Amino acid sequence: MWKYYALLSAFFAALTAVLAKLGVKDINSDLATAIRTAVILVITWGIAASGQHISEIRNIPHTTWLFLIFSGIATGLSWLFYFKALQSGDASRVAPVDKLSVVITIILSCIFLKEQLTVRVVIGALLITCGSIVMLAK
Repeated sequence: MWKYYALLSAFFAALTAVLAKLGVKDINSDLATAIRTAVILVITWGIAASGQHISEIRNIPHTTWLFLIFSGIATGLSWLFYFKALQSGDASRVAPVDKLSVVITIILSCIFLKEQLTVRVVIGALLITCGSIVMLAK
C-alpha cells in the first residue's frame, strides 16, 4: 500500500511545483510560503479532527513532540528555500534538484535509523544524483 501513497505523493509534489511557480510570480516567496502553509494547516487539522484524533494529543511522548517540532522546522525551512528557488529558477530544473533530498534521506536513514543500504538503493541514489547534476549544469 505504501507504494500507492508514495506515487500519489510524487504526483502532488509535482503539481505543487507547477502551482507554486505560478503562485510566486507576482509576490514575495516568503509570503507565498506563509499562505501555502496556512492552507496546509487548515487541511491537516481538519483531517485530524474529522478522524477524531485530536484527543490523542495528550498521549504523545515528549521525545515524539521534539522530533515532530524539529521536523516541522526542517519542513518550513525546506519550503522557504524551495519557494525562493522557484521564484528565480525554472520549475522543471528546481524540482529535480530538490529531489537530492532523497539521496540525503538515504544517507541519513543509514546513519541514524540503521537502515540497510542495498545495491538497488545505491544505484537509485546515484541516478538521482546524476540527474540533479545534469539539471544544475548550464
